[in-house]
Amino acid sequence: MSLSIAVDPGSPTPVFEQVVDGVVGAIRDGALVAGDRLPPVRRLAADLGIATNTVAKAYRQLEEEGHVETRGRGGTLVREELAPSQPARVAAEELVHAARASGLDLSQTVGLLRRSW
Repeated sequence: MSLSIAVDPGSPTPVFEQVVDGVVGAIRDGALVAGDRLPPVRRLAADLGIATNTVAKAYRQLEEEGHVETRGRGGTLVREELAPSQPARVAAEELVHAARASGLDLSQTVGLLRRSW
């Protein structure tokens, strides 16, 4: 497995979010599948030329969102995705379509979801 993520320090999007977006995109595109191991935090940080704390923060975010699970020395693994027919997955897809149609970006959509939680 080869994880290809690009970060742009000049982007208005924080670097840790760029890492999260890169991993989620790789999962969505099938470059990462359930059971794949992400690179260790220090190695990915060195590969990207960023601080280890930045990668650690991204990995924590990925775990909180349910994309990966950390198994201590066993590493950080991609989790199985919810089945497409699961009600929460269907609702998420509908939210994405409605948010895009309304001109909301990801941060605004997450904020809307957070307010509704």
